[in-house]
Amino acid sequence: MFMLALWLMLSGIYKPILIGFGAISVGLVMVIVRRMDQVDGDHVQISIRPIQFFFYLFWLLIEIAKSNWKVTKIILARTMPIRQNLFEVPYTQTSDLGQVIFANSITLTPGTLTIETEAGEFLVHALSYDPTDMDALADMDRRVTEIENGATI
Repeated sequence: MFMLALWLMLSGIYKPILIGFGAISVGLVMVIVRRMDQVDGDHVQISIRPIQFFFYLFWLLIEIAKSNWKVTKIILARTMPIRQNLFEVPYTQTSDLGQVIFANSITLTPGTLTIETEAGEFLVHALSYDPTDMDALADMDRRVTEIENGATI
């Protein structure tokens, strides 16, 4: 219901036909989602610490900005000092959600991309690899583990 109200408010168009189509779309999506839930019954347990997650997002935005600056300097350099590398990054998250947050955080950081997930590690591609990147990724891993509920770090 919140998303419907947000869509209506952001569109700024309050014609009856548009509101009708929006209501029909919402109803159709709700029917489809309910039927899908009856088929598989799979539920995702979201268990994160909200305050730590907020601080993590703030930290991540700063890291994205720093990495963006680094990639910009590489691209604008005359020699383009690219040192591509594929390497494995271990993770310590116990929940699927924590692993997804960590993998997506790696991918959100410019110049890095999580390519593959294996048991206990991710395969990551870096545009400009530096051995100190492993320390930064270990720090990111520790921060993501801290936002999981039940974490003892």
